[in-house]
Formats: sequence, C-alpha cells, structure tokens
Amino acid sequence: MVLGLFADGHTAYAAEPDQWRAIAKEAVIWGFPLLDNYRIQYTYFADRSGPEFKAPWNTLSNTARVYTPDDKAIQTPNSDTPYSYIGADLRSEPLVLTVPAIDPSRYYSLQFVDQYTYNFAYVGSRTTGNDVGRFLLVGPGWKGKTPKGVKKVIRSETEFAFVLYRTQLFDTTDLDKVKEVQAGYKVETLSQYLGTPAPKAAPAVEFVKPLSSEEQRSSLEFFRVLNFILQFCPTHPSERELRRRFARIGIGPGKPLSVETLTPERKKALQDGMADAWKAFAEFKTTQLDTGKRTSAEGFGTRAFLKNDYMLRMASAALGIYGNSAEEALYPFHYNDSSGRALNGKDANYTWTIDPKYPPPVHSFWSLTVYELPQSLLSANSINRYLVNSPMLPGLKHDPDGMITLYLQHESPGPEREANWLPVPAGPFWVTMRLYWPKAEALDGRWNQPAIIRAT
Repeated sequence: MVLGLFADGHTAYAAEPDQWRAIAKEAVIWGFPLLDNYRIQYTYFADRSGPEFKAPWNTLSNTARVYTPDDKAIQTPNSDTPYSYIGADLRSEPLVLTVPAIDPSRYYSLQFVDQYTYNFAYVGSRTTGNDVGRFLLVGPGWKGKTPKGVKKVIRSETEFAFVLYRTQLFDTTDLDKVKEVQAGYKVETLSQYLGTPAPKAAPAVEFVKPLSSEEQRSSLEFFRVLNFILQFCPTHPSERELRRRFARIGIGPGKPLSVETLTPERKKALQDGMADAWKAFAEFKTTQLDTGKRTSAEGFGTRAFLKNDYMLRMASAALGIYGNSAEEALYPFHYNDSSGRALNGKDANYTWTIDPKYPPPVHSFWSLTVYELPQSLLSANSINRYLVNSPMLPGLKHDPDGMITLYLQHESPGPEREANWLPVPAGPFWVTMRLYWPKAEALDGRWNQPAIIRAT
C-alpha cells in the first residue's frame, strides 16, 4: 500500500496517522535549524530587494557598525563586534579566504557554519593567530589538491555554508581601525586565486521564499521548504535511517511535497506533530536549560561534538542561532533573578556586581547584553546602550568597596549611577554574558557567573 503519487511520479510509503505525527515531530526538531538558517541566508544573500540584503553569494560584505534594535533577522545579535559575512555557494568550486595581519591585542574570528548549523571550523585569534593567512573552503564533493600559499583546507559537508567574521571594537573611537581590518579581508573563487579559467557554473537556483520565524512554528509549508533545502545537504552516514523514516511522510531532497493533496487526517497528523515538537522544546527549555542542567556550552559545535543531539541543536537555533562553540565563546545566561523569578523590567529593578580584581576569566574580552522577550532582540532605550563589556570598565564607577555594580532597570537610576546603567525593557527580558576565548576555569566550571539580584 502507498500514500499516492507526488507531482514527480514518486510514491511515499504508507504510514498511519500516528506514525505521521511521530515522524513529523522528529522532522521538525531535526529540521528547524535548517529552516531558520535558510531564512537568514535568503535574507542576506538571495533577496536583493530586501531591507537586510548584504551581498550576492561568494561576495564578502562588511558591516562597519555594531548591531542595534533595528537589526531583526538574527535572534540574540552580538553588539560587541562588527560583522562581516560570506554566503558561500560551494557547488562549482572552492573559495579562498585571505585574512590580513591584525594587531595581536584585537580579537577576531571567522566562524564556519553549515546548513545544519554545525560550527565546522574556525579561523582567528584563538585557532590560527593574528598573522596573514589563506584558507580554502571546499564543498562536500571537492577532491583537488591544496593550492600553494594556502594554510589549511576547510571542508563543509553541505553545498552552501555561512562564514561569520567578528572583529573586536574597543570603543566608539575605534571604528576606523575596525574598517581597516575589514578592508584586509578578501574572498576569491579558487580559479580567481590561481588565475585559471573558471569551471562550469552550477545550475541557477530558484530560491523559495522562506517562512517567517512565526510561520516556522505552525505552517505545514515547513515540510516543503525543508525538502528544498535538503537538495544541498548530502545525507550524513549517521542519518541514513533517519532520512528513510522521513521519506515515509514525503520528506526528501527536492521532493515536491504538496500539503494541499493530503487527506485531512494526514494534515492533522503533520500539524499535531509540529505542535508536539514545540511542546517538547518548551519542556526541554524549562527543565534543562532554565535550570542549568544543560548549558549553551553544549549547544554549539561540530556534528561530532553535538553527537546528533537534535533537541539541543533545535534549542540552540531557536534561542541564539550561530552561537559560537564553547572554546571560542561561552554564553552564560539569566532568564531569572537569584530568587528564581523571571526577569521583568515592568515591575522590578536589578543589580549585577563584579569584582574587577577577579573579572570573568577570558583571554580576550567579555560582555553582558540585554534582550527583549519573546523576540530575543536588542531593546531600544534612551541612551542607546545595549550591553556593558570589559573595554568599558574604565568608564564605570566603583562602589566604596571597590566592586562594580551595574543597574539593570527600565528607568534611569539617577545621575550618580547612570554611568553604570544597563537599560532593560518595560517587560520580560533576559540577559546573556559573552566570554570570548574563555579560559580553562570558565570552560571546566570552576568559575560561576555573578547573579542578578532583584533590588525592588
């Protein structure tokens, strides 16, 4: 028995509604990071008429500013380091990425993210140093030789990849220096680098319109968009059985899944499966992440590091897509105050205190950033301050005992304390630290982040 024919004449194997529901739940947990990653890449590299378009594929785009509340494509945006971007289309040939010599005191990194949202490689201060370097980014099918002058070959398991550059900004007077560094970043196709004829171009892609962040949680078009994305994601050996299960409900690379032709029972099964996936996410967040049993340090990294933990990968994408691997940056966060109550700037003020003699343990720098809920975006405020970081410490006031106390509240704490004011929205919010290039005591748990204390 079969379900019926797809538009291309292929068939999907039989499955009862309860099986459809279970498989749909699994597919949403597994596939959500791919859809949200695609949503952002489409916005940045494919939608030329869109307000957040950066550059065409395989073209470097530098943003010589930090993120503000006007930047809405990425959840939990970093406002510490101006970004540069490459949307890499590796189907026809590799890319050569060149980085300049950078002052050793300035942190920078290139984070390589595949379609699954795995961080598969890094270039930068921690991994390759601040000297000049060239790196070859290749797709899954490339079998060439390493060109002369290239330090390392970096292989993506998917045909499209995303490279996020972060360049440290010390303060507002430092922006011209950041622009100088960004001007030294370079990307070329391998044929351009070698001065040889370009290979045959890959077929043009008609990129489908992505779902919005809200639609991804409920629209059955989720499965159609997932099938489009899977064309560029060769099956990993560890996922062959999983892909076979998905095929039972019509999920597969390029399959023209049409929700409209499904029976009402199967539509409902898919809808219920989506709801089950997000219910499981909410439970995971509440019982594992919010309690500290699992941390952001576990949620970002290579496929081997995550060990195909798809719920953790989903949660990481939903709460902070493109987070760094732990050895590059840690993200201790607070959704609650020290008494366990949810953070809310409408009815409470808060404090956060550090001892400058024993600062958060990093090789580079740290920051503390506020995000509005539920969007997890930066919060607009009257002084345009979205974070406090270690380069700002000389401008902060010390308490009589030498400690530094930040005031996290919606209204100004008054002229005497305003230098240490970190504005929060008049409603629910959360706070995350960023520890760039963390030291061992941060990675192994010997260091604990300061608590957020409810003051009123």
